[in-house]
Amino acid sequence: MENYIRVIGGGLAGCEATYQIAKRGIKVKLYEMKPSLFSPAHSNSNLAEIVCSNSFKSNAITNACGLLKEELRMLDSLLIKCADKAAIPAGQALAVDREKFSELVTEEIEKLDNVEIIREEFNSSLEKDKCITIIATGPLTSKKMERQISNLTGEDKLYFYDAAAPIVEKDSINMDIAFFGDRYGKEGDNSYINLPFNEEEYKKFYNELINAEVVTLHEFEKREIFEGCMPIEIMAKRGEDTIRFGPLKPVGFIDPRTGKKPYALVQLRQDNEMATLYNLVGFQTNLKFGEQKRVFSLIPGLENAEFVKYGVMHRNTFINSPVLLNSTFNLKNKPNIFFAGQITGVEGYVESIASGLFAGINATKIFSNVKLLEFPEETVIGALSKYISTQNNRFQPMNANFGILPPLEEKIKDKQERYKKMADRSLINITKILQKG
Repeated sequence: MENYIRVIGGGLAGCEATYQIAKRGIKVKLYEMKPSLFSPAHSNSNLAEIVCSNSFKSNAITNACGLLKEELRMLDSLLIKCADKAAIPAGQALAVDREKFSELVTEEIEKLDNVEIIREEFNSSLEKDKCITIIATGPLTSKKMERQISNLTGEDKLYFYDAAAPIVEKDSINMDIAFFGDRYGKEGDNSYINLPFNEEEYKKFYNELINAEVVTLHEFEKREIFEGCMPIEIMAKRGEDTIRFGPLKPVGFIDPRTGKKPYALVQLRQDNEMATLYNLVGFQTNLKFGEQKRVFSLIPGLENAEFVKYGVMHRNTFINSPVLLNSTFNLKNKPNIFFAGQITGVEGYVESIASGLFAGINATKIFSNVKLLEFPEETVIGALSKYISTQNNRFQPMNANFGILPPLEEKIKDKQERYKKMADRSLINITKILQKG
């Protein structure tokens, strides 16, 4: 075994992993292909470059991403410290000066004595390599690394998601309107929740849907997006009845409230093992997030829905983590190889940082030949690791949300009070881990 750990990718996850390894006294070789090679979305040579929003979302611990940031602060995350230092006014959210943030991260990594930054694309073969390696090449992984990862995983290609539908918390669905069951009276099947429209409700929803604002895609995304699926709003623009005879067809259903067939119907499909999350079937969309909340809340039963994930349509590269990875972020069939960041199926800046921290710590555990660390699923970092490593035939990237954490033993109706108790439970678990060393 080499006397160092290799990290491939100098983004958020790779930099956090590098810091966690280096602070434990182990040498790191960090490969970053910039500036010799840039992805279509990157433009400067700094590490941890932010290319989309400058928001790290809420700081409140009653928000799952805010709680995750607090977990990371307790666990000595370098990148969250840099984000706090680069913060700009944004109310309860943590927003950063993106240039200052990446400069701070770059400075901190460069001054670590046991870190060597290699500014070139990684070209060696990993298949028979014994070096402990963390692959954190991000959602725009280069073609060479895609081939490497395909060879490592035995998958013909990496998963590209062109479109993902919104996901809501089950507890926020109005079950006075919604009902369980599949088509033609298959009651008792709790994998689907059905939301029936009358004609007036449908026409109001339809008009708002076809006039809602959409996201502007990058040119490199436009070439790939619409080949395998059709956004619900594009389909709707083909005619008022198009989606009513497509993904919203009411055939085989009776609305229990009226005893009649609905005019149209939206199905929600169970999305996680605990049945706390449901996705909107057929609702792949390119609408802006605020528009999704506004328009999809017009669906009967979703008027007070909590959206844990909005629909997205953009190019992304991720591995089939539920099949390939342990909950400790390393490959099941080659445990010296770890993955971190959005390539694992965690979605978002803070989530990527968390996976880098987790993978970095566990890479040092293998290096030192000691038991790997597992975070309890009652923590956000633990729940994310469980989500990406639990069998799921419809696996799609996931961001931090309370829906992936185990419910409390007690039923608490007030959402903020419930989230506060879940946050307290999480931080107690993190404290216990820190006390164990």
